[in-house]
Amino acid sequence: MNHVDDGSGPLLHICSREDWDRARTSGAVTPPSLTEVGFVHLSTPEQVHLPANRLFAGRTDLVVLHVDATVLDDEVRFEPGVPSDPESMLFPHLYGPLPSDAVVAVTDYRPGADGRFPPVACLDT
Repeated sequence: MNHVDDGSGPLLHICSREDWDRARTSGAVTPPSLTEVGFVHLSTPEQVHLPANRLFAGRTDLVVLHVDATVLDDEVRFEPGVPSDPESMLFPHLYGPLPSDAVVAVTDYRPGADGRFPPVACLDT
């Protein structure tokens, strides 16, 4: 098994409730990024709002999957995000499908009145 060794704590993945329901049936989360760039985008709790706001602003059908990285078989690499992210910020990328049995919790992720998502630390989980 591949363990994330940087001590970053839990890893998170954003998807729609429909995508999560499909993953529970198929056994894995396999977003388009897996075939497009070879990995599943993950985040830490402190950074998950950045891709949420960039990609999903205003959507109300999202969930955050809380992932136990210690049970992942595929490699997790911490790599740069997009150029507008802070230069020192690295995002976890899972180089394989995200097994649904690695998901230890699922939290609804709703934007505020302004359509923007808060950091996960601000959520009631």
